[in-house]
Amino acid sequence: TYPRLVALGAEFGEKSGWERANWLKANEDGAGVAEPDALEALRPRGWAGQHWSRAIGAEALATRRRAALFDETSFAKFEVAGRGACDLLQRLSANDIDRPVGSIVYTAMLNPGGGIECDLTVTRLATDRFLLITGTAVGNHDVGWIQRHMPNDGSVVVTDVTSARACFGLWGPAAREILAAATTVDVSDAAFPYLTARPITVSNVPLLALRVTYVGELGWELYPPTEFGVALWDGLWEAGRAHGLVAGGYRAIDALRLEKGYRVWSSDITPEETPYQAGLGFAVDLDKDVDFIGREALLVARAAGPRKRLRCLVLDDPLAVALGNEPVRIEGRVVGRVTSGGYGFAVERSIAYAYLPSDDAAIGTRGEVEVFGDWIGFEVAREPLYDPDGARIKA
Repeated sequence: TYPRLVALGAEFGEKSGWERANWLKANEDGAGVAEPDALEALRPRGWAGQHWSRAIGAEALATRRRAALFDETSFAKFEVAGRGACDLLQRLSANDIDRPVGSIVYTAMLNPGGGIECDLTVTRLATDRFLLITGTAVGNHDVGWIQRHMPNDGSVVVTDVTSARACFGLWGPAAREILAAATTVDVSDAAFPYLTARPITVSNVPLLALRVTYVGELGWELYPPTEFGVALWDGLWEAGRAHGLVAGGYRAIDALRLEKGYRVWSSDITPEETPYQAGLGFAVDLDKDVDFIGREALLVARAAGPRKRLRCLVLDDPLAVALGNEPVRIEGRVVGRVTSGGYGFAVERSIAYAYLPSDDAAIGTRGEVEVFGDWIGFEVAREPLYDPDGARIKA
């Protein structure tokens, strides 16, 4: 899809050797969802406003109000297959992977201390075959972790299929109408519920559709064979014309996921934090009939309670945007650092995440973040800031 993105004025960035669109200059006019001057007024002060465009806000708001199409082909994708595949994934995963074919499970893989080594989704394609999707920069790390724990009897094979399949995220309130216009398959919520996957044909392209989201809106990730990627993009683009579909870039994705509180491995979550500290206890199944790696440590951690908690900080100054690693202080004491930050265009707030000592992590706690030399006040907020009951995702 590179020529399609270039035609829309893509400003490219790089991640692990992949050239990816950060934003599209075609959306700098507001994409019909905001006035350009109003978006420009949101430009962060200082360094955070240097590599920035009002198109980021337009793409984020278009995703919330209509729909956007994102090229996410750089996502790392690999299959784990064989008669021992389910047993291996059950031993590695904190969540229960042994679910019906077509199920999608969000899970962490833990080290013996309960720290988060991998953060990914597992889709069951068949009884003995699974598709794992993880971040662009961590594919080799995650595959390495799995291979380190594979049995040596040949019962499990891991295959990297990253370059074999493209990936497009179609998200927003109009996503279902757009997809329905390009396929004969019933994509209603009853027929295609959240966290399920199935092979379908879209715009004459055979693909695997996963009903998941990383932006907090109704939608799908679509995985066609790479050679059919442009044909699928063109088909969706045509189907979305009547619904105001825009192309979006990774900077909009980051703004959207912050509003929803979705974590990023290596910054928000690392091998040093447990799911309970990271607010991911919902993705842990201590009752499954498998003694997974890290389970004993989690039992101890749950009984003791977390010493620190990942918290959402809402900054008082919307133009002061943290980028990561900024010191955080409460009552004059430095108590942590920002793990990631940005501006949420739908909630109209500057957002940062940081681990705080549990005694300082109560909702409503006040503190300060040092943003390029200035101490900016913040309040600990209940998360997620956007769509807290998840109604939009499950529409």
